[in-house]
Amino acid sequence: MEQAMIIINPTSGKEEGPAHITMVEEILRAKGYEITINETQKAGDATSFCIAACEEGYELVVSIGGDGTLHEVINGLGGQLHRPKLGIIPLGTVNDFARAIGLPLVPEEAIKALASSSTRAVDAGRLNDRLFINVVAAGAIAESVSSVTSEDKSKLGALAYFKEGIKELTGNTAHHLTITHDGEIWEGDSPLFIAALTNSVGGFERLAPGAAVDDGLIHCFIIKDLTILSTLTASISLLLGNLSNHKDVIYFTARSVTVQSSDSMRTNVDGEEGPALPIRLSVLPHYIEVIVPEP
Repeated sequence: MEQAMIIINPTSGKEEGPAHITMVEEILRAKGYEITINETQKAGDATSFCIAACEEGYELVVSIGGDGTLHEVINGLGGQLHRPKLGIIPLGTVNDFARAIGLPLVPEEAIKALASSSTRAVDAGRLNDRLFINVVAAGAIAESVSSVTSEDKSKLGALAYFKEGIKELTGNTAHHLTITHDGEIWEGDSPLFIAALTNSVGGFERLAPGAAVDDGLIHCFIIKDLTILSTLTASISLLLGNLSNHKDVIYFTARSVTVQSSDSMRTNVDGEEGPALPIRLSVLPHYIEVIVPEP
């Protein structure tokens, strides 16, 4: 009998995850799976559980939680000789990857999609010695967003990120960055650099309208200025899907990118605090097989 591992973060989605377990079990058993359930208690648990699933030959891993939980699960797949298929039940604040790949954001509908026989091979990104699935950001605003607490996420949802971003915006803090990609170098001051694998970042699904989860590219944005006025016009451009054309934005695509700074700063990776600069990013094309709804 094939084996499936459910990895659940009980604090995601206003602690609603455990209430969905029974429905997930019913669908997976109907598909013929023998099921193991693992509940995370601390940072790193989801990665450890996923590593065990790879080493023990599981055919499926189901991530129940938000982007942070998914980020940990993805890192359990890195470098493994056997990588199970991945099922995703989005319960987080934003659920960017689920949006990008077209998964239902209503948990019950996402659970039903586990019965699908359709999969899609999607890209993963490598950041130094770890993986990411959606976005890496560097700069003062990225650092402030990393400080959002789980309590604020539960109470305010995506507004929690907006609140922290506005705090930093009023200070208009920029860092000196050196960004190298495909033999080109950009150097200057920037409050925010974004490297995305998908079109959805922070719940905005039109950051890079041309981005796809399987195009083998990193879609990069260097924000040169974030005064109140430029932020307003950039926000309008973002909503219209043409941020890449904004006068205070440099946009490019690459397969590998290096970001350095003379300043000390940490990154934000898939919505969670990441490593300090310098960082090197690259793409692992079609690295993960994700269950998607039937076409």
